[in-house]
Amino acid sequence: MSATELLRSNKNKKTKTSPPSPTSPDARHSLNPTRFFSMARKSSLLKQTLVTIVFVVVVYAFLNTFLSPTTISPALPSFATVKISSSDAAVVSRESQFNFAAKPVNVYLYDLPTRFTYGIIEQHSLARGGRPADDVSALKYPGHQHMGEWYLFKDLLKPESERVGSPVSRVSDPEEADLFYVPFFSSLSLIVNTNRQAAGSGEKRVYSDEENQEALVEWLETQEYWKRNNGRDHVIMASDPNALYRVLDSVKNAVLLVCDFGRLKADQGSLVKDVIVPYSHRINTYNGDISLENRKTLLFFMGNRFRKEGGKIRDLLFQLLENEEDVIVKHGTQSRESRRAASHGMHTSKFCLNPAGDTPSACRLFDSIVSLCVPVIISDSIELPFEDVIDYRKIAIFVESNTALKPGFLVSLLREITSERILEYQNELNEVKHYFQYGVPNGSVNEIWRQVAQKLPFIKLSINRDKRLVKRDLNVPDCSCLCSNQTGIITSL
Repeated sequence: MSATELLRSNKNKKTKTSPPSPTSPDARHSLNPTRFFSMARKSSLLKQTLVTIVFVVVVYAFLNTFLSPTTISPALPSFATVKISSSDAAVVSRESQFNFAAKPVNVYLYDLPTRFTYGIIEQHSLARGGRPADDVSALKYPGHQHMGEWYLFKDLLKPESERVGSPVSRVSDPEEADLFYVPFFSSLSLIVNTNRQAAGSGEKRVYSDEENQEALVEWLETQEYWKRNNGRDHVIMASDPNALYRVLDSVKNAVLLVCDFGRLKADQGSLVKDVIVPYSHRINTYNGDISLENRKTLLFFMGNRFRKEGGKIRDLLFQLLENEEDVIVKHGTQSRESRRAASHGMHTSKFCLNPAGDTPSACRLFDSIVSLCVPVIISDSIELPFEDVIDYRKIAIFVESNTALKPGFLVSLLREITSERILEYQNELNEVKHYFQYGVPNGSVNEIWRQVAQKLPFIKLSINRDKRLVKRDLNVPDCSCLCSNQTGIITSL
């Protein structure tokens, strides 16, 4: 290196500034970045720690104040101590999602003149050779497929202590009522006279259903609470398709409990206003195991082969099926012997045929359900009860009428269903069969009342609309008479 370069190098070394020592004044006052960020992190951690401590203290104080066991009302069980069995859990899960009512709906039970209740039972007995009763309230309601009207009436007569959990509560003061129940035995009234008497064989009929219907309307129209809202907050059961046929236009504003809309006009009944209820099953409930071991018959049907209207399909199905292997289709009428044969047939079959009758629905469907015999429904306009909690595709097979009448189609369809799938159907049927049993706790009666209670908001809406709207004639049904299922159904598994 040259001298000049050496001098230049030494000069550069002297001009470079050495970093201050840690103890120098300059070091203490200098802004060292590493030291600065280290101090910032410590400050941030300290603040987070303080915030966390404060939050824990606040949460503890809240829990100690509001959720202490000593503050829980003794009337309300602690969730920590409630034990739900696995069998109940499914029912709770299925029903709790639809438990909208905060408290039971208040229902007033009309004390009707005897001729509309127990008097009909007596007339039914007299028409069959019975003797006049000293106390008609002691008479037994006769068994038939529309006994729901009896079960609802008896339910409201029970002490409230025996009706715990019911969606409705009976009140003795009509001023406290949300709804009014009219316990007219409309379906029993239809069958008081025997076929021989009704046919006019020369023997004078001792009872007139039509006169009783008209008398009921006359009585209702004198009642303050019927007149107040034109019957909109009243509930009447008319489960037989022909029940109240003479006076339907006079009571159509009420909530009608019906099995289907087969005989109702568009302005008389709808899913919006009314409630679909099940028939009372007429055969024994199957209480055996979920199994196919004793169910050797593929498809079973026993009932009246010849029906009117939509039920004409029955005869056509008979012609297609009566010679098929493992298929039993029999003509039968309502009798004790027929019911025994039907019970045995349904309890030993995999599938049960449910074609339309004179109207879209029939008692046989509900016999099938409680028999755990998978229903095969061939009724394109059928309406079904409790569809907000029951998915019928899980418990039944729906086949369009025209498709079912194709030769060989129905039997081929059923033969292709595996044993595992049939057992799945049976399990689902077993889960929901209590909905279709009127005589069991948490059965049909409670479910019907739940459906009725859910109509209350619409009833109040209708009442208020009536107060503000000008009366007018319409060429189309009022919006309260909407109907569903106008396009029919398709085959489904």
